[in-house]
Amino acid sequence: MEGSEVSEEITSTSPEKFPPSKSANLTMTQPSLSSPCPSPMPAPLAAQPPPLPQVSPAQLREEGNELFKGGDYSGALSSYTMALSLEATPQEQAVLYRNRAACHLKMEDYSKAEADASKAIATDGGDVKALFRRSQALEKLGRLDQAILDLQRCVSLEPKNKVFQEALRTLGGHIQEKVRYMSSTDAKVDQMFQILLDPKEKGTEKKQKASQNLVVLAREDAGAERIFQSNGVQLLQRLLETGETDLMLAALRTLVGICSEHQSRTVATLSVLGTRRIVAMLGVKNQSVSLATCHLLQVMFDALKEGVKKGFRGKEGAIIVDPSRELKLLISNLLELLTEAGVSAQGRDNALTLLIKVVPRKSLRDPNNSLTLWVIDQGLKKILEVGGSVQEPPEDIAVTENSRMSASVLLNKLFDDLKCDAERENFHRLCESYIKSWFEGRGLAGKLRAIQTVSCLLQGPCEAGNRALELSGVMESVIALCASENEAEQLVAVEALIYAAGKAKRASFITANGVSLLKDLYKRSEKDSIRIRALVGLCKLGSAGGTDFSMKQFAEGSTLKLAKQCRKWLCNDGIDSSTRRWAVEGLAYLTFDADVKEEFVEDEAALKAMFQLSKLEDRSVLFAVASTLVNCTNSYDHEEPDPQMLELAKYAKQHVPEQHPKDKPGFVRSRVKKLLSAGVVSALTCMVKNENPVLTNSCRELLSRVFLALVEEAEDRGSVVAQGGGKALLPLALEGTDIGQTKAAQALAKITITSNPEMTFPGERVYEVVRPLVSLLHLNCSGLQNFEALMALTNLAGISERLRQKILKEKAVPMIEGYMFEDHEMIRRAATECMCNMAMSKEVQDLFLAEGNDRLKLLVLYSGEEDELLRRAASGGLAMLTSLLPQLCIRITQVTTHWLEILQALLLSPNLELQHRGAVVVLNMVEASKEIAVKLMESEVLEILSVLAKGEAGPVTRAATACLAKAVEYELIKPNKERE
Repeated sequence: MEGSEVSEEITSTSPEKFPPSKSANLTMTQPSLSSPCPSPMPAPLAAQPPPLPQVSPAQLREEGNELFKGGDYSGALSSYTMALSLEATPQEQAVLYRNRAACHLKMEDYSKAEADASKAIATDGGDVKALFRRSQALEKLGRLDQAILDLQRCVSLEPKNKVFQEALRTLGGHIQEKVRYMSSTDAKVDQMFQILLDPKEKGTEKKQKASQNLVVLAREDAGAERIFQSNGVQLLQRLLETGETDLMLAALRTLVGICSEHQSRTVATLSVLGTRRIVAMLGVKNQSVSLATCHLLQVMFDALKEGVKKGFRGKEGAIIVDPSRELKLLISNLLELLTEAGVSAQGRDNALTLLIKVVPRKSLRDPNNSLTLWVIDQGLKKILEVGGSVQEPPEDIAVTENSRMSASVLLNKLFDDLKCDAERENFHRLCESYIKSWFEGRGLAGKLRAIQTVSCLLQGPCEAGNRALELSGVMESVIALCASENEAEQLVAVEALIYAAGKAKRASFITANGVSLLKDLYKRSEKDSIRIRALVGLCKLGSAGGTDFSMKQFAEGSTLKLAKQCRKWLCNDGIDSSTRRWAVEGLAYLTFDADVKEEFVEDEAALKAMFQLSKLEDRSVLFAVASTLVNCTNSYDHEEPDPQMLELAKYAKQHVPEQHPKDKPGFVRSRVKKLLSAGVVSALTCMVKNENPVLTNSCRELLSRVFLALVEEAEDRGSVVAQGGGKALLPLALEGTDIGQTKAAQALAKITITSNPEMTFPGERVYEVVRPLVSLLHLNCSGLQNFEALMALTNLAGISERLRQKILKEKAVPMIEGYMFEDHEMIRRAATECMCNMAMSKEVQDLFLAEGNDRLKLLVLYSGEEDELLRRAASGGLAMLTSLLPQLCIRITQVTTHWLEILQALLLSPNLELQHRGAVVVLNMVEASKEIAVKLMESEVLEILSVLAKGEAGPVTRAATACLAKAVEYELIKPNKERE
């Protein structure tokens, strides 16, 4: 390939250079691992060339070519892109575009590879390299008919090119195989639909088998395309119209396959079936059909949203109508469904779940929140109507126990997705307008709905809820309705009072005005549903001091009495679960008190009752359960105060928080043991497994904190893994708040360090562990997290080449190298051990072989450090590298003048492992070159090897003897007749 072109056959990597000043001074002050690493990440390992005053496109192209040859495809892509931004000729631009296409192919971004190759072809239609690369991209994208046209053009331009001929034969074979499959599939599809639509086959095994086969066929893209091309959507519509549950489910699941990751088929399906009709199926009373419709709509949303990102381009490359219009039409119908009469409660919950998943931005880094703004303008009042619904009177819309909580979660996500004060002010205005419309002039029923809506906001965007509480007459009505004789009215008012006590400002108001009322309700009400809620209100007010032992709202012993009553109700199976969950809410507040924690973990019946509640269909209890467990395990963040600041605070007569004596580490460990024996892991696993809007990112973070506390002690990790804790941690480490993901990743690291990862994470799951562990290597993580991640990755890297490749793919190697310069000796040692295991991969070996870097020098110098464990790791890496790469043996003598002293120190070490590693390195060097052998035999190494060879039989003796035998072979020394 010519000099200006990227070669796809070259696999060598470009050299990277370590900063030379770092390797000389390796022993520094050690910070504590429990605090974030104070030292910054060392300079990048690759030496950066000085900036050029003027850079031409040709220079950037050459730089990109070198990076490509070195395997740095991302860097090469950046160079080519920069070159394109300069003034280049059309011919130069064509070369740059086809070079970029090569990078995209290597990085498996086939859509961009096709686009760049097409730009090169637009300049020169006879560019065979661009044509060939576009054919490769098209083949990967599944567009074989277009790929073969490009290949045929390549063969016509270069008929003797064997690469093109072979590629054309292979692709032709694939197309023929696909044609045969399609022709046979067409007949099968027709036959399946005939059986399914035949009224005589009703309920037969034949019909059931046909429906199953149709679903299976639709899971493959080729099969889904055949169903679609065979008028399948219209035929599936007929199945949906039969009203038979089995046929409807089969049709919906088949439609999932047709629409999955395919924008144009999705738009066509919506056009045939009708958006309104599909959404209406979400509201049917049959839960299985409703759930299947929910899944179909989720797949449709994903296909349409992906289409918006990719510029309205479907998988097959067809240009279709703007998918954002279809997207808004779907969301509009979902919003309408929320308030329609006759819609099932489960269907309403499913609609809320879909809105939670598809409307807010996935990442706040995405600047476009237009969909959220549109939903707020079009549907905020409809969401508030669900959130403000009361179960009585009966004419209200049907809701489940989860509906109002789901509405709160959706409102909170919408509010969090707003970017500026003006957008938030509009949200407040709409909420207040809705609440006023019910509160004023609608009588008692209107006031109840308004108060219920305020409760919904307080559970979600509490800022909006607090503003609503300040509306004229709202708080007064809440207090007044608490004294109502009507149970339903009391329930609404007491719940609002509980949620209102969440903020310190409101808590002080209620403490002054509502505590006596709550106590009166608790003592005098005959209804358990009222008493338990009044108790929760008292619990919440009683915990206003949090974990501060010196700030208690109630008299000594009052919180223990409240907690005892909560546990009593929690264990009472005669009370319905929706009421018992309030007992858990009470404990979530009361367990700030360490005395309450101690009594609660001693009550195994109460623990098991709480775990059982967390597994029920009513998921609104999840956050309360998670909060209670965080309190019991003390897994919230707390920093040790600076003693000097404490003295200053006392001198200034400022309040100083005090820790309860029973919150010390010994008590916490004891509580963790009791939770484990009560079955906390199975409960947590069940909570994570069940996808529900109530399992918010905040709730996920709490669960991650609890898991981290449970695996703190090494002896507890086996039982956590045995009960499914390892599997449950994976989704927590990949989704949620940044803190939650970090906590879950750290728990995974602790488990991976002390267990066999292949048994803990069987099958493909072990590869999912790598990404969370690599995330702990970032600078914003603490030193302890860095250390544990390195230890865990060391364990994984020693298992298989595929795992090492996964670590390489996650770009962990530069970060591991950076930590080899870390000040803290334990982190430095762990990074060295990890790098030595990674060195079994060819890509890492190539880094050591590259010219102009100090990686080998660092290992040699570390082999002479005082830290014995660091020496063992570094010398082990040297032994392996010199065995795999004999050419490194010569370079050892060049990287430092102290190489001979270091090897002698290893051979003379009292530690047999270090002796063995040193002997293996010397043996590899002797076998690699006679010149090196001469240097070694002329030094004290000969005498040391002679002594070692006379020792007791073992690996050190064998290696020393082999060294001497090789020296005899080189005729550097004469054999010892007596020993021979």
